[in-house]
Amino acid sequence: MAHIVCIDDQQDILEVTKMCLEIIGGHRVSVFRDGRSALAALPGLKADLILLDSVMPGLTGRDTFAALQALPEVKAVPVVFMTARGRPEELKQFIDLGAAGAVAKPFEPDELVDKIAKLLAA
Repeated sequence: MAHIVCIDDQQDILEVTKMCLEIIGGHRVSVFRDGRSALAALPGLKADLILLDSVMPGLTGRDTFAALQALPEVKAVPVVFMTARGRPEELKQFIDLGAAGAVAKPFEPDELVDKIAKLLAA
């Protein structure tokens, strides 16, 4: 069982993601509604993977990602962006930033769990 942190400003996305990863994937999931609260908590959470919304008010996904990379306790944790922009070239932009992957929203629960399992195994 992995500990996955999900950061998204949409409550429904947080609930669906948490339910999928806990019930189907058997993982432990912590959720945050914004980048600032996640950044404050993450150093003590020992996350195995971070799911990060790309578009959030205030601190954007890219800004949050940059701040995560500056935290020694979190820098090595793989980050997967979640985005409503699902074209392959748009998803590739997140990989080019240094993310471990990208997931298009909306997503199928089984596909999300499978993608996360593959990333955790890599």
